[in-house]
Amino acid sequence: MMWGFSDDGEPSGTAGKPILAQLSGSGIGELTAVVTRYSGGIKLGTGGLVKAYGGGVQQALKLIQTIEKKITTQLRLELDYAFVSIAQAELSRFEAVEVESHYTDKVILIVELEVNHVDALTQSIINKSGAKAMVSPVENN
Repeated sequence: MMWGFSDDGEPSGTAGKPILAQLSGSGIGELTAVVTRYSGGIKLGTGGLVKAYGGGVQQALKLIQTIEKKITTQLRLELDYAFVSIAQAELSRFEAVEVESHYTDKVILIVELEVNHVDALTQSIINKSGAKAMVSPVENN
């Protein structure tokens, strides 16, 4: 994780820290906030500045829409025709998406799935095929 902040001329700890506290407490990753405060109004004091900067980010966080980022990888499955329906059921169960398929004397499937499902899918395919299916990672995906 990389993070940083600046008070950019405000009294130390009154801008960057409250902004960072709101961001890190939000549970949202890959997030940046820039807050602009125009001077010339009421003198807020250090407590007021902390509330203004932190509160501004807190309000903004309530309005944003988030997108869940899933880390995926690709696997190559090589199996006999007899195990295709079993493999497809397992792919569905682990929410794997078929990217490519080649049907020759054997069936080769390239699938994409979340990395946290790789071990379970691999074991399931191998077990249900009686160790006749081969599962391997796809290089450079």
